[in-house]
Amino acid sequence: MTFFRALMIAFFISIVLYTINVGYTDGWDLFSVFIENLTALNWSGQFNLDFMTYLSLSGLWLAWRHDFSWGGIALAVLAAIGGILVFAPYLFFASLTAKGNMKILLLGERRAFS
Repeated sequence: MTFFRALMIAFFISIVLYTINVGYTDGWDLFSVFIENLTALNWSGQFNLDFMTYLSLSGLWLAWRHDFSWGGIALAVLAAIGGILVFAPYLFFASLTAKGNMKILLLGERRAFS
């Protein structure tokens, strides 16, 4: 679990630094670039579509893990938009709450014990 938590920290720090660099050099208009790549039907668009489906799936998992509560749905939307900037800290703190128990981490406490 220590390696997993360190990986979440590394993911978060690397994407923050990368995002800051790209934002300063290319501007902060991510969504128009994202949509432009999707509509170009090229490899960048293919990657963006694949990544968008992954983000949607991770958001759906978060909503499910929180029983589709309003908080879980809000978290899912944040994760689907924010990606690893939201997901890595979530998993880091969820692993602490689960005390390293992967069953609790993956299913949530209620499902893990039912």
